[in-house]
Amino acid sequence: MKTVITYGTFDLFHIGHLKLIERLRNIGDRLIVAVSTDEFNEIKGKKTIIPYEERAEIVANIKGVDLVIPEVSWEQKIEDIKKYNVDIFAIGDDWKGKFDFLKDYCEVIYLPRTHGISTTQIKQKLCRE
Repeated sequence: MKTVITYGTFDLFHIGHLKLIERLRNIGDRLIVAVSTDEFNEIKGKKTIIPYEERAEIVANIKGVDLVIPEVSWEQKIEDIKKYNVDIFAIGDDWKGKFDFLKDYCEVIYLPRTHGISTTQIKQKLCRE
């Protein structure tokens, strides 16, 4: 059984998020999604619209997601990979190369983002209106 893990904020859940989860599910048998907590997003310089508990619940109820865990720090990835016996770490290609150090622990895959959609774009559009 292949276990896949990904990390993200998943704020203002949109079709790009859904397509990412579908692609991740198709490359493995078990999918773990780490959703960034509000506190960790502050460290990353991000302000979320939807609180962590709600974002985590939304992701947990998406078909194909087997487990949702909180992402509380950059450093937890190696620990998570070991703890959950992860075979594949996968994330959007906007992070290309940033997580290559995880190749010592599992396969690392950077997936193309869904063209024309991002939470940042949605927030920018909302601010203009």
